Amino acid sequence: MKNEDQQPVILVTNDDGLFAPGIKYLVDVAKQFGTVVVVAPDSPQSAKGHAITIEDPVRLNQVEAFPGIEAYECSGTPVDCVKLAKHLIFKGRKQPDLCLSGVNHGSNASINIIYSGTMSAAMEASLEGIDSIGFSLLDFKFDADFESSRPFVTKIIAETIENGLGETKLINVNIPKLKTEEIKGIKVCRQANAKWEEKFHEATDPRGKKYYWLTGEFVNLDDGKDTDIWALDQGFISIVPSMHDLTKYDAIAPLKNFENINI
Repeated sequence: MKNEDQQPVILVTNDDGLFAPGIKYLVDVAKQFGTVVVVAPDSPQSAKGHAITIEDPVRLNQVEAFPGIEAYECSGTPVDCVKLAKHLIFKGRKQPDLCLSGVNHGSNASINIIYSGTMSAAMEASLEGIDSIGFSLLDFKFDADFESSRPFVTKIIAETIENGLGETKLINVNIPKLKTEEIKGIKVCRQANAKWEEKFHEATDPRGKKYYWLTGEFVNLDDGKDTDIWALDQGFISIVPSMHDLTKYDAIAPLKNFENINI
């Protein structure tokens, strides 16, 4: 039996809030692998992307949210949670060996990674050199069935702790809304080329002022059989190795003509 100093330290966070069922489930899975510390928003922070709080103070309070687990609620964004964990909670302590974010209520496949608070929290941890995993279940319901994915989530975490993430520090894991026996397995794949076709619903509030509510339809533009959307549609869990470098390398040479501009 390893003592606490030898056990992996696992930071758990999310964007749905400290008391969302998805994070409760993830903590329950994670605690079998090491010492878990939870830092999560005190309210839902979905679609916050990589936002950080700079104009207002951020509050951090230790709470009794999970029996026997050190846990904190943060008034800021998911990325704020990870930053505060590193610079305050783990100051002078063993830094996390692994960051787990989620389990998100709803898909973060394809372009959704750009908007996702769940994935941005994991990305922030990966920027600090921590192996990081964002988990999402394709079910937006509050009472979604997370248990069906437990064998797969457990194996993914175990594999990461045992062997690391190789050439990346961040993976985006999406889980289809299926029963355990219906999930066909896991596919490591690329992010599909897809987009949101957005609309704003216009209405008038009781005071006669107009307001706008964003709606939209997700459109897959990619018919490849090596994408996360394809894998999920076929009943597989998708894993996409992700990165921070947004450079379009093959566009550098064609744009070299900009260097000839003289003012």
